[in-house]
Amino acid sequence: MNNINCRHLLSYVPFQSHRRFKTTQTSIGYCLDSIRKYDYENFICTLLLKNTSRSVALAIRGFNVEVARVAEQVSQSNIGLMRLKFWEEVIDKCYSKDLKQVPQHPVAVELFKAITKANLTKRYLKNLVSARQSTINTQSIKTLEDMEKYADQTVSSIYYLILEGCGIKNMDADHAASHLGKAQGIVQQLRSIPHSKELNFISIPQDILIKYQVSQEAVLRRNNSQKLSDCVFEIASRAHQHLQMARNLGDKVPKDGKMALLPAVPVSVYLDRLQQVDYNVLDPSLIHRSWKLLPTVYWYMLKNTY
Repeated sequence: MNNINCRHLLSYVPFQSHRRFKTTQTSIGYCLDSIRKYDYENFICTLLLKNTSRSVALAIRGFNVEVARVAEQVSQSNIGLMRLKFWEEVIDKCYSKDLKQVPQHPVAVELFKAITKANLTKRYLKNLVSARQSTINTQSIKTLEDMEKYADQTVSSIYYLILEGCGIKNMDADHAASHLGKAQGIVQQLRSIPHSKELNFISIPQDILIKYQVSQEAVLRRNNSQKLSDCVFEIASRAHQHLQMARNLGDKVPKDGKMALLPAVPVSVYLDRLQQVDYNVLDPSLIHRSWKLLPTVYWYMLKNTY
């Protein structure tokens, strides 16, 4: 499993696990473990950031892990909404500038530190919660444009925050982050297709299914077909377009900003692998992490590009 910025196979309860952190690990250690376990590709890219930028990014991604996993942790949407409300209130308390008001959840503690260090924009953090609140009762996506909008709220917002943590205030960097977020968010949806039945969520937009005459039942049953591959090709093409637009802005993005956008590499690696199997998203080889990932990420880092 790559990323967790949309509905994905995630299954643990933060309100219980944080009670153990006081005696077993630091708050930043908790975030590290959580991101490594549930968001590995972003984890390896985040580790390559420097000092304050890295600690801020870990807090942001740790927070995203918590809110992104709520839908998989509960069987009733009202309970899920209550948990998302908890995290929404955590954001407000983190901006109070009073640590005593912040719940002693390790992610909340780290988020408070990140906001204090980098003066993060509150609206972007709120986006991570509100997007999940608005979709917690949904079982499908209507259009490819809706998928892009959701990706922008849940993934691009993370990049805007990480850029702030890197001290980057640059219009071209934000523009690149917007496109990268959309590309990565769309790829996350593609990667969740084989798990549609377990998730009770079909991530192929309804308009695409209708266009290629693929039934939701066929997706749930993991029935491979050329029509399904055609659906995947159209979605993947949109992700590739956004990825290329993000990369085309690379020369205009400040050096530290390029490091923040390094997760473009895992997105590109997955799209290349998907092409190699003729867009059969159910191909078993896609489940396994590519051995090329780590050396490719490192090579891009050395080149200071994404």
